[in-house]
Amino acid sequence: MSLKGRHLIDPNDFSLEELDEIYDLADRVIENKDAFSDICKGKILGTLFYEPSTRTRLSFESAMLRLGGTVLGFSDANTSSVAKGESIADTIRVLSTYADIAVMRHPKEGAPRLAAEYSLIPVINGGDGGHQHPTQTLTDLLTIRRYKGTLENHTIAFCGDLMFGRTVHSLISVMARYKGSCFELISPSELRLPEHLRFSLTEKHDVCFHETENLEEVIGRVDVLYMTRIQKERFFNEADYMRLKDSYILDRNKLKNAREDLIVMHPLPRVNEIGYDVDDDERAVYFRQAEYGIYVRMALIALLLGVNANVESK
Repeated sequence: MSLKGRHLIDPNDFSLEELDEIYDLADRVIENKDAFSDICKGKILGTLFYEPSTRTRLSFESAMLRLGGTVLGFSDANTSSVAKGESIADTIRVLSTYADIAVMRHPKEGAPRLAAEYSLIPVINGGDGGHQHPTQTLTDLLTIRRYKGTLENHTIAFCGDLMFGRTVHSLISVMARYKGSCFELISPSELRLPEHLRFSLTEKHDVCFHETENLEEVIGRVDVLYMTRIQKERFFNEADYMRLKDSYILDRNKLKNAREDLIVMHPLPRVNEIGYDVDDDERAVYFRQAEYGIYVRMALIALLLGVNANVESK
């Protein structure tokens, strides 16, 4: 089984066994980071970020640098030839001659898949509109596995923007493939999970899920609480955003009714949906989750490049 030369556009592009290979390597990186410090020496990561990003872009850069490679690219499309009207197809064709692997963040759904069709190097989707965010999903799955020991038989609550939240869409679509998954979907009626995803859960995966607008109603019976922000950039009407933005705020008081072994996750950035008084609770794992994003991306880059990751401890 080899991931060398593959693209990662949708998290379901990989089998569960292939995903396990990524998590297993990420675990090895976490346990001995220095052993992997030069396995990508001489390799170049190209970053094509057509949309603002902090964690995704910097964690990819950190991942490649920690592997001994280098990085080139842009974090603002207006500073590239895109501003002159260059197509995605031509941009990736040229980048394929400059770099060994690429990551793309784009506001339009499907843009990374289009890039992959014209690319000579592996392309990683760093987030496309409200569609998918597969490397955040890898981060989330690694976090759950490390804290819970398995990815099976969990009840996961998703709270906030389920309509536009690409991190939610990606994670639900993969977790539905694991045995015993059950979902609590908490959102205002305007931001419910899209119909096609709800249909997939029932018709394709036969997964149990329950929809509610009340966080307190379900917090006592979930293993994982995945909080998300209401995303201002996805709204066409600011009045709608202002009306919904404070729909859910998790604080220490709400956690009193939660399980002791609950983990609270968030893809970040947060606005005010998690109070700062939650940060010191041992169940809050979102900053460790962000850290794990570096290591899972290190594993992914190494596997897609096909470099030798069978290194000995230094």
